[in-house]
Amino acid sequence: MLPALFLAHGSPMLAIEQTDYAAFLGELGKQFQPKAIVVFTAHWETETLAMTYTDDVYETIYDFGGFPDELYQIKYPARGSKIVADMLEAKFAKQGIAVRRDAERGLDHGTWTLLHRMYPKADIPLVQLSVNPYRSPEEHYRIGEALRGLGEQGILVIGSGVTVHNLRMIKWGQREPEDWAVAFDDWLIERMGSGDVDSLFRYEELAPGARMAVPRAEHFVPLYVALGSGSKKTPEILFRGYDMGTLSYLSFAL
Repeated sequence: MLPALFLAHGSPMLAIEQTDYAAFLGELGKQFQPKAIVVFTAHWETETLAMTYTDDVYETIYDFGGFPDELYQIKYPARGSKIVADMLEAKFAKQGIAVRRDAERGLDHGTWTLLHRMYPKADIPLVQLSVNPYRSPEEHYRIGEALRGLGEQGILVIGSGVTVHNLRMIKWGQREPEDWAVAFDDWLIERMGSGDVDSLFRYEELAPGARMAVPRAEHFVPLYVALGSGSKKTPEILFRGYDMGTLSYLSFAL
């Protein structure tokens, strides 16, 4: 049975830089061989939950600027799956969750940079879904709960985001993390390990450094989707590291 995953996608440079995290993703892809992949990405925001709906090859979206030309040459030609999308839609409907089909949306870098490392052949059917940073953690958790059990069918659910993501506080070239960034992740790890979901829902008021770690929730709420859809009794830390002082690569199996 496949766990749900929360994976940090960090900088788009993840797709071309040879780092410990990139190597980790390559090994992770060898560990899990899903029949299909479902990704909730921080870089697709919609008011109503939306999902890609196609059997065609996705366009690769370069939703960033100012990076090396090499990055813009990468294509991730995965195909969608209407069969998987229909399954997701039925599961959401059963829980009273509205979802909108999108037949045009391509893959943003919250999806393809990770999968380029994990599954470079791009040969696994894929459905990408949106998040809404103005919805509560509880609502995202409930969206994840609607998909609980997909791992038993060989479908890998991934929440793609970042736990500590504050671009205004990045320390260029700094390898050691800021104390407040570590404290926030420490709190998160402790609450997840104890199953204290209620405190996790109230992270804004309870977690140290929450306002600095999560100035806007789009990169954080994919964690709650993955947590809701997961089946592990105790979350497993897959990777922990930091870049530029404040950018966390903390990743979980859930």
